Amino acid sequence: MMILTGKVLVSAVRPPYSYGDEFVHQFLFALRLCWFPLLVSTVAFGFGAPGLQAANFLVLFGALDRLGGFFVLASIREFAPFVTAIVMAGVAGTAITADLGARKIREELDALQVLGVDPVKSLVVPRFLALMIVTGLFDVYALLFGIFGGIVATLVNGAPLGPFWATFFSNASVTDLWGSFVKCTLFGAIIAVICCYKGMTAKGGAEGVGRAVNQAVVIAMLGVFAFNYVFTQTLLATNPEMLVIK
Repeated sequence: MMILTGKVLVSAVRPPYSYGDEFVHQFLFALRLCWFPLLVSTVAFGFGAPGLQAANFLVLFGALDRLGGFFVLASIREFAPFVTAIVMAGVAGTAITADLGARKIREELDALQVLGVDPVKSLVVPRFLALMIVTGLFDVYALLFGIFGGIVATLVNGAPLGPFWATFFSNASVTDLWGSFVKCTLFGAIIAVICCYKGMTAKGGAEGVGRAVNQAVVIAMLGVFAFNYVFTQTLLATNPEMLVIK
């Protein structure tokens, strides 16, 4: 997978850039496939986990106004990128693995190499770039609807929205936003590489393709969780002001 990542990065910047049409097709495909599952997931997750559960806990101390600050920690830093990565891996990632796996089983990838066409440049690079960019854009989408879930939770508890926004904006920073965006974009890159690799190495007929899809999702989630640990620790270590809750 690391070797494939290197090949993808080199092929992406080395001319000729013949993957433009395929990139647009994959970008629109991922956008069309994932927007509604992500909408439902982010609203439900934002309302259920950090919204209702945190609100129930804060009500015990009469501190429901701190819910906005909690959403900076929960939604912007963690839950929005995580939910986006899960949806992208489960919807777009599986489609990529199944597509490339079927091509591998039908020996289309070998035929491309015989014709002198590089499968990495023509098939993997556009999927890699499309999934990475779509995942980054969807992070903004997930943030908006995740915070909307928090607004609904505040209203359900009969509290005004003024204190929610006050603590939200006093804790939110530019570092939180760009950190969330960069993290989510890199999540997309990890998912794309893993799913493309498992698809291009599938073997064993239709059963092998199904096995590759299953393995791709599991490994992608493990990769995302491991990378999140490293990224979050690095971000907090280099920006200690983020540890201070206002």
